[in-house]
Amino acid sequence: MSNMTLESGQKSRASDLYRAVWRWHFYAGLLVLPFLITLSITGALYLFKDEIDALVHADVKRVAVQETLQPPSTLASAALAAHPGTAVKYTDPATPRSSAEITVNTREGERLAVYVNPYTAEVLGAMDDRGTIMWTVRYLHSFKLFGATPRKLIEIVGGFSILLVLTGIYLWWPRQKAKGGVVSVRGAPKKRVFWRDLHAVTGLFVGGFIAFLAITGMPWSGVWGGQVNQWANGNNFGYPAGVRVEVPMSDVRLSEATPTSWSMEQARIPESTALASAPGIGLDEAVARFEQLGLHRGFAVSLPGSPTGVYSGSVYPDDLSQQRVVHLDRYSGEPLVDMRYADYGPLGRWLEFGINVHMGQQFGLANQLLFLAVCVAIVLMCASAGVMWWKRRPTGGLGVPPLPRDQRAFRGMLAILVVGGVLFPLTGAAIFVMLIVDWCLVRPLQQRRLAARGA
Repeated sequence: MSNMTLESGQKSRASDLYRAVWRWHFYAGLLVLPFLITLSITGALYLFKDEIDALVHADVKRVAVQETLQPPSTLASAALAAHPGTAVKYTDPATPRSSAEITVNTREGERLAVYVNPYTAEVLGAMDDRGTIMWTVRYLHSFKLFGATPRKLIEIVGGFSILLVLTGIYLWWPRQKAKGGVVSVRGAPKKRVFWRDLHAVTGLFVGGFIAFLAITGMPWSGVWGGQVNQWANGNNFGYPAGVRVEVPMSDVRLSEATPTSWSMEQARIPESTALASAPGIGLDEAVARFEQLGLHRGFAVSLPGSPTGVYSGSVYPDDLSQQRVVHLDRYSGEPLVDMRYADYGPLGRWLEFGINVHMGQQFGLANQLLFLAVCVAIVLMCASAGVMWWKRRPTGGLGVPPLPRDQRAFRGMLAILVVGGVLFPLTGAAIFVMLIVDWCLVRPLQQRRLAARGA
C-alpha cells in the first residue's frame, strides 16, 4: 500500500469520526439548548438571591436598627395575633437590619411567612411560605415548579451538557495550521464563520465551568440525585457512620421539617424524652441555648409539634464551616444531635462544597461575578449555535450533520454514550430514544436524499 493511499485512508477515518462527533453534538444541542438558556437566566438571578430579595421585599425584610431586641416569644405572639394559627418556625434576624420571620400554619390551612420587626414587635407583613421572588426563581431553576416528572429533566440536561462539552472540545481541536478560529473570532456577524468561531472560542473558555455546573447540579436531579443521596447518607439513615447517635429517633426526615443541605435531607429527627418533673423549655430559652452553642446568625428554629418533638436549630450560611444542625430536647434543653459540616463524610463534604460554589456562595462576590459571566457566556453560546444552524440548514430540512461514510466511526462515540448513560440513567434513556429516532427516521431520509442527488 502506497503512502498516499495510507494517508488518504487516515484522512477518511478522521473525517468520518469528525462527522460522527458533530452529529451527536448537534443532537445534544438540539435537545438541551432551550433548557440551558432557562437554567442560565434563572441561575444568574439566583446568584444574587439575598441582594434581590432584600431589594424587592425591603418593606418586610429591612428594619431600622434600634437598641433593644424583643424576646423571640414576643415576636411569635405578635405574628399569631395578626395571623391566628400555630407557629412552627422562628428565623433569627441574620443582620441588625433584618426582620425576624415567623412561619405560621394558619387556621385557614395556609402556611405563611410572617415578618416582624425584632425591635418593636410590629408585624411588617406576610406572604406564602417560600413565596419570595427568589424562591420562585429557585423552583424555576430546578423545574420543581412544574412537578416531579419535569424535574427529571435536570439529569438529562446535565448529562447532555457534559456530552456537549466533550464533543465540542473535539470539534474545536485544531487539526491544521489555522490563522483564526482557535482563540480568536474571524469574519463579520453576517458570515457563518463568525458565529462558528464565537461559539467554539466561548465554549473553550467556559467548557470546564459548564461541566462543573452540570455535575454539581446533579444532586437536585430526580433519579441520580435521590439515589446518590440515600447511598451517601448511609442506608438512608442520614448521619455519617462516624457520628454516634444514641438517642431515640423519629421517622421524620429533616427535609420534611425545614430547608436543609443536600447531605442532611435524609437525616432523621431525634425525639425528646418526657420528664414528669420538667415543664420544658420555651422558645426564648431554646434560642438562648442555640446562641450559647454558637450557631451563626440567621439560624432557623423549628418548634416541637408533639410531646416527643424537639427544637431544631439549623443554619446554612455562605461559609461552609458554619453549616450546622442542632436538635435540643424540649424538656431538658440538652443537645441530642449536633451536626457540623466537618462531620459529613468525604463525599458529603465534596458535594456540599461543589453545591456552595455552584450557588455562588463559597468565595463571595468573586464567585457570584464569575458564574454570572459563565451564565452570560452559555446564553451567548446557545444563541450563536442557533444562528450558525440557521445559516447552514438546507431549505425545508433540519440540517442534521452528514452521516460518516464508514459507519464504524460511530463505535467510539457509542462507547462514550453508553458510559454516560450508565452514570446518568435518565440521560442514557434519552440517548437510547435519540438513537432509535436517528436510525429509523433521520438516516433513511438522508440516504434517500443522497441517492436522489446521485441519480
